[in-house]
Amino acid sequence: MKVILTHEVSGLGTAGDVVDVKPGYARNFLYRRGLATQWTKGAQKQVDAIAAGRAARAVKSLEEATSIKGNLESQQVTVAAHAGDSGRLFGAVTSREVAEAIRAGGGPEIDRRTIEIPTPIKNVGPADALVRLHPEVQAKVSLDVVAG
Repeated sequence: MKVILTHEVSGLGTAGDVVDVKPGYARNFLYRRGLATQWTKGAQKQVDAIAAGRAARAVKSLEEATSIKGNLESQQVTVAAHAGDSGRLFGAVTSREVAEAIRAGGGPEIDRRTIEIPTPIKNVGPADALVRLHPEVQAKVSLDVVAG
């Protein structure tokens, strides 16, 4: 089943891409979360127009993403979370908390949906997160989780 992505989906594509997925995945995940719409011939014309606009902006955004990557990788981001006496967190650090910590530390405004946390952060201490700035540029952010 062909669908048109309206938002970036990790491992599948970016907004405006036409991808082929199983009907259940489209119906139960992509459509319900507003991440995709059904492909039609008329919608294909809109996708082509979006792709042309994206190609014009790609070079500028690639240079910008590279400069942001250098900024993010050079700084240590401190995330405050509620923790018990043993250093175990009540819950886990979310991508929203990481985005807020980056912004509070003087970094750029990052969309929380572009932040991937490979393993759930459930303890106080150092951790890492991945920020997808551009399809070709990913920044590894060093986190310092503190009890707060």
